[in-house]
Amino acid sequence: MSETSMSESLSSPLKRISALDALRGFALLGIIVMHMLQQFGYRLPPSTEAVLHFPQLDAAVQWIGSNIVMGRFINIFAFLFGMSLFIQIDKAAQKGIDFRGRFVWRMLLLMFFGLFCHSFYSVEIISVYALFGILLLALYRVKSWVLLVLCAALIVGAPRIAQVYHHNQQLPDQPTLIEQEGTTEPKVTREQPEHIANPSFINSAKHNYAERLEGKLNYQFGFIGRGYVTFALFILGLLVGRSRFLERAHQHPKQLLLMFAGFAAATAAISVLQALMPEQNTRVFFRAEGVYLSGWLVLAKTLSDISLITFSGALVSGFLALYYSERFNQYLELLAPYGRTALTNYIMQGVIGCILFAPWALGYTFGRWGAFGLVTLGLLIYIVQGVFSYVWLKHYLYGPLEWLWRSGTYLSLQPFSRKTLNR
Repeated sequence: MSETSMSESLSSPLKRISALDALRGFALLGIIVMHMLQQFGYRLPPSTEAVLHFPQLDAAVQWIGSNIVMGRFINIFAFLFGMSLFIQIDKAAQKGIDFRGRFVWRMLLLMFFGLFCHSFYSVEIISVYALFGILLLALYRVKSWVLLVLCAALIVGAPRIAQVYHHNQQLPDQPTLIEQEGTTEPKVTREQPEHIANPSFINSAKHNYAERLEGKLNYQFGFIGRGYVTFALFILGLLVGRSRFLERAHQHPKQLLLMFAGFAAATAAISVLQALMPEQNTRVFFRAEGVYLSGWLVLAKTLSDISLITFSGALVSGFLALYYSERFNQYLELLAPYGRTALTNYIMQGVIGCILFAPWALGYTFGRWGAFGLVTLGLLIYIVQGVFSYVWLKHYLYGPLEWLWRSGTYLSLQPFSRKTLNR
């Protein structure tokens, strides 16, 4: 079988689960909202001039971002990414094609994409996803019960527990107490970093690679352990893909509602448990040098991670229940084109965010906006991207970067225009 015919047989733009595309578009809606609130990771000096600040609206939007959006929508994106990778491997296996070598190459291309984007904005995540994709390939044939145990271990923070134990063992006899984190210290005047003192794309890119990349890796694989949770979601995507549940979900609307109720109840129960616990400052994990990390602190972070996952589960099951209902289907289906061009839209979100918030671009303008103004602008960007995706897919089989990634995977130009289907 030729490479071209093989690539055409593995996946077709006309044979997709539209609900997953719509769900992916929904996830990217939450991601752009959160990234706008975080100003795409740029940290400019605070400005004394406020623009478009509405105190009550800003506070409400910040609360929604922190308690409904942050960590939840990116979880959905990771879960769907893992499922998409499973579908690619599975389709090849069903046709008796050994896709492993080409799949690894495909992930390496994605990693290159991500590291290139890191020069624009440091909060990109696809380079990490590419690594997890390769690991997922290694687990493809592992028994489901083993994957469930591994997934549970990652979610409850087994790597964090091991790291904390090793960290505490290395402390001196009188370690720094966490409570001392908030003590008043003399202010130290720090020299402005080069990318702020002399704004330019080159200086920002150097800063992103020299400092922010290390910070990203620490966030993913250090005490915070975000990467371990993400990989657990990849595994969940593989397991749900194996079950073929989402392919038949439209036949079981009541089951989706029961899942929504279960995830919502679990989230509420964890919230009650968190409220009963002694208050913990989990941000100490970011600067834990010389600080004793207690079991309560570890438990608080684990409960937070589990709560984010159950909340995400409620969002997924609730979205699918609405999607498969006659009343809401036509509206939620509008998100599908955005999700079908997810790679293009995700990367373009970052490029636009870079232009808006980078110190060498418009950062000193949009960095002064309040939360409500930023989210409104983010929603406008999302709508424009959605319209572009809809119109684009009327004429082309894939999004621009999806086609480029696909062509790079097979090292040959792939069919692009819809006109080729009619020949």
